[in-house]
Amino acid sequence: MHESTLPADPGLDTLTQERIASLVDNIETIIFGKREVVKLCVVGLLAQGHLLIEDVPGIGKTTLAQGLARSIDCAFSRIQFTSDMLPADILGVSILSPSTNEFEFRPGPIFTNIVLADEINRTPPKTQSALLEAMSEFQVSVDGETRPLPSPFMVLATQNPVEYEGTYTLPEAQLDRFLLRIEIGYPGGVDEVRIMRRHDPLQALEEMTPVLTSEDVQELQEIASKVHVDDAVAEYILAIIQATRTREDVRLGASPRGSLALFEASQAHALVAGRDYVTPGDVKAMAHAVLSHRILAKAHGGNILSASRQRTSIVSEIIENTPIPV
Repeated sequence: MHESTLPADPGLDTLTQERIASLVDNIETIIFGKREVVKLCVVGLLAQGHLLIEDVPGIGKTTLAQGLARSIDCAFSRIQFTSDMLPADILGVSILSPSTNEFEFRPGPIFTNIVLADEINRTPPKTQSALLEAMSEFQVSVDGETRPLPSPFMVLATQNPVEYEGTYTLPEAQLDRFLLRIEIGYPGGVDEVRIMRRHDPLQALEEMTPVLTSEDVQELQEIASKVHVDDAVAEYILAIIQATRTREDVRLGASPRGSLALFEASQAHALVAGRDYVTPGDVKAMAHAVLSHRILAKAHGGNILSASRQRTSIVSEIIENTPIPV
C-alpha cells in the first residue's frame, strides 16, 4: 500500500493535501502499480487540461479514464468513436417540437463535466474537429448560438498507437488541445497477477465512490493556478520550448500554447507533490507528457509507435542540454 499523505509543506493546508491524496488513492484501487500515471491524470485535472491516453490495446486506458471520472462527483459521459459518427452526435442537434412548432436544441454528450472520448482516432477528422472549440474555449457553437459547457470540464481521450485499420491520425491542431499525452505501460508481475485474480474491472468500477465534489475540484484548480513560479523557472520553461523550435531534426516545434501548457502543468505537478512553488524538477517531470505530442520530427521510422519514440528521444535530449537555473 502507498502512503496516502503527501509531503507536508508550510504553504499548503492539510485539507488540500488530503483531498489530492484521497483522489490518487481512490483511482489506484482499480489501476494497480501505476501511481505515477495516476498522478499525471490528477495533474491534468488540476491544471484544467485534457488528457490523451495512448498505449497498446488492453493496457487499461478506458479503465483509468473511468476511474478518474468516477472518483469525482460530477456528470460523466462516454462517447465511443466510430467511423460513421457525425459532429451532431457529439455536440447535439436542433429538433422541431410538434407541441411548440419550434426548434428545440437537444444537447449532445459533450455537455457534461467529464467526457471519455474512447478510441478517438477511429472517427474522421471532420468529427474530431467538433471537439476543438469545446476543448480550447469550454463552449460549443451550434446553429449560430454559443452555449457554455459546465465547469469543471475535461476530455479524456484514448487511442491505440499501433492500429491502422479503420483509424485516422489526429491532426496537429487537435493534438495541441491536449495538455498531456500519457502512456500507461505494462504492469509489473505482481500487479498483473492482481489484475488476473480480479478478472473484470467493471465490478470494481461500479463499487467506486466519489471522493471529491465538483466544488472541491474547482477549488483545487484555483489553488493550482496560484502556485508560485519564479522568474528563473519561467525562463527555464521558455528555454525548453524554444529549443523545440530550433532543432534541425524538428519540423514543427511547440507553440505558445505548449509553453502555457508546460507552465500550468508544472504548477499542478508541484501542488500534487505537496508544494506551493514550482521547481525545475517539476518542469522536467512534465516536459515529456506536455511536449512529446506537440513536436513533429522531420523523419521517422514510418509508423506511429516509432514516431512517438523519436519525439520522446528529442524531448529527452532537450531537457538534458538545457541548463537548469540556480
